[in-house]
Amino acid sequence: MLKRLPILCAALLALAACSQNTGNSAASSTPASTTAAAAATAAPATSAAPATATTAAPATPGTTAPAASSTTAAAPAAPAAPAPAPFVDNGKWVEGKNYFLIDPAQPTSHPDKIEVTEVFSYACPACNQFHTSMDRLAASLPSNAVVTYLAASFRPDENWPLFQRAYYAAQALGVAEKTHDAMFDAAWKTGELATYDLQAGKPKPREAWPTIDDVAKFYAKYGVDPKQFTGVANSFSINTQMKRADDLMKAYGVDSTPTLVVNGKYRYTIISAGGVPQTIELTQWLVAKEAAGK
Repeated sequence: MLKRLPILCAALLALAACSQNTGNSAASSTPASTTAAAAATAAPATSAAPATATTAAPATPGTTAPAASSTTAAAPAAPAAPAPAPFVDNGKWVEGKNYFLIDPAQPTSHPDKIEVTEVFSYACPACNQFHTSMDRLAASLPSNAVVTYLAASFRPDENWPLFQRAYYAAQALGVAEKTHDAMFDAAWKTGELATYDLQAGKPKPREAWPTIDDVAKFYAKYGVDPKQFTGVANSFSINTQMKRADDLMKAYGVDSTPTLVVNGKYRYTIISAGGVPQTIELTQWLVAKEAAGK
């Protein structure tokens, strides 16, 4: 896995991960069991806790959605979430290998629920490949769990701060959930909001990158007035929320996307879990572990 993210063809996008370290290559390779849906760089094997933790970060500022709900606006009602499973530790999942302890643990915004947070960016190709699997993961969680999203900005060289700003503005305007999949499509399928020239397979020049006005036009298709969107996106409130998101990501010890965090205590990636199916299974196990108070 290359931590310097080149412009990849569609087949290689499935194997990419987005990292804030652009100067090294990851030592881990994708396990054979990993599906082509996505892969993430492994968390550092030598560190079970984030390098710098902060207790000043707020609870996750991401959009929340019930674990079994769909992100599609017109989707039919989702089936009831499964009942919480009993916690059984058979030794399959190993702390420091499959998942990593966040110390100190970070506060959550749903004290009555177990939070499962995805750290992501719409501009991250690995997140684009993973987001449908994330939908399946959310649908598999029990009724005592809730999914939240934390938008990352650590790749300004790939226009990530714009997409972070767009996400939190959409959240403030109440359209983040129903436009979540469409934003990935705009960045990676239609090219409407692409930072990369998808046909040429190379970065667009900076002057051709999408702007907040382009993003406002996208959200206008979902009933948001463009002037209102840009006003909210450029507000002090959103600037503050972006800073809080960055602080929380650092407290989690996240250095690549997508990364998952359970209840502010445990972080892991698709590679550390062993693949996409294993990521879903590990998430369910950590939720059960938290519910059991273990």
